[in-house]
Amino acid sequence: MAASAPRVAVIGGGVIGAMSAWQLAGRGARVTVFDRYGRGHDRGASAGESRIFRTIYKEGGGYVPLLRRAGELWRELEATSGRELLTLCGGLTIGLPEHPDLLSVRRCAREHELPHRILDSTQAGGTFPQHRMDRAEIAVFDPNAGVLRPEPAVQAALDAAESLGAEIRSYQPVDELAETATGWRITVDGHRFDTDHVLLCPGPWARTLLPRKEISVQARLITACWFAARDVAGHRPDRLPIAVRRHAEAGFSCFPVLDGVAVKIVPHHLGWPDLDDPGDLPRGAEPAFAKAASAAVERLLPGLVPHPVRIGTYAEGFTPDEHAIVGPLPGSANATVLTGFSGHGFKLAPVLGEIAGDLVFHGKSGYDIGHLDPSRFA
Repeated sequence: MAASAPRVAVIGGGVIGAMSAWQLAGRGARVTVFDRYGRGHDRGASAGESRIFRTIYKEGGGYVPLLRRAGELWRELEATSGRELLTLCGGLTIGLPEHPDLLSVRRCAREHELPHRILDSTQAGGTFPQHRMDRAEIAVFDPNAGVLRPEPAVQAALDAAESLGAEIRSYQPVDELAETATGWRITVDGHRFDTDHVLLCPGPWARTLLPRKEISVQARLITACWFAARDVAGHRPDRLPIAVRRHAEAGFSCFPVLDGVAVKIVPHHLGWPDLDDPGDLPRGAEPAFAKAASAAVERLLPGLVPHPVRIGTYAEGFTPDEHAIVGPLPGSANATVLTGFSGHGFKLAPVLGEIAGDLVFHGKSGYDIGHLDPSRFA
């Protein structure tokens, strides 16, 4: 590796930091990743057995080029690692035709000429009987959606970065960051490290690591529940697409069986409460939460036993407009920030790593990321 290669410290080894390290090391940077936990840990947002990948995007058609590139890079990482990380099982958005999410995905599909099917409740019930639909509801089917495996994905990206020369420092939380005349000084457990550029990927720890005046990210609690399938074969990825359900009584994300036992449900309608400190993440759910999640499953997913067999909790960082913060850190030289992905960053992580490489090496990216500018909250 050339001695002139920039030294880059990546703070945070979740999926965004891991993908950034992979991309940066591939461009010749001397990369060191610092994380407070181990590779593929379950404390932040890069965990939970399964995550959604989709190309028809309710958050806006401007993401479609990023998603297309992300899909290519997911396949590249699979080839590099020899692991299956993305299974295209299709995806459903279910709800009333006039619901904003249904309107958004239909508009995105039209504007970008993305393959899709619109099914009425009878058609959807015949094709996907796992979902109980009301008569007035419709389903939008995205054949290019699927399920990602987060823990292996983070590990694969870190392994790929390490194979390219990156150093991965697990269980080493950063105590202090200080800007110097030529770069940054990082203090970890009393030890100091000097670097040319710092890449900040703190996830829900953004407020802990960065001054509030520079960043606007609120840590929130995400709770997932797993419900045993009565017919496991009928709920595997070859039969059950991922789904986002918008219903008057419940809203949730639904994932096919990956563990041989259960379907994962992430309730949306029960709220994602704020966390003062993601380090104090509760490791279970209140009985009232489990009861309400069970009621939603009993009403809308008849093939599941309506009592959770497993519950997992995770922390995620949300911005006020629920779009990420990606770009140079305002008021600081040689610092780039990627955080606040608001529950929909995982699928984009490989291309965000590519963008991080652009920003570190060139200070800008050819991708359209103006709506993610960190200074918009200043």
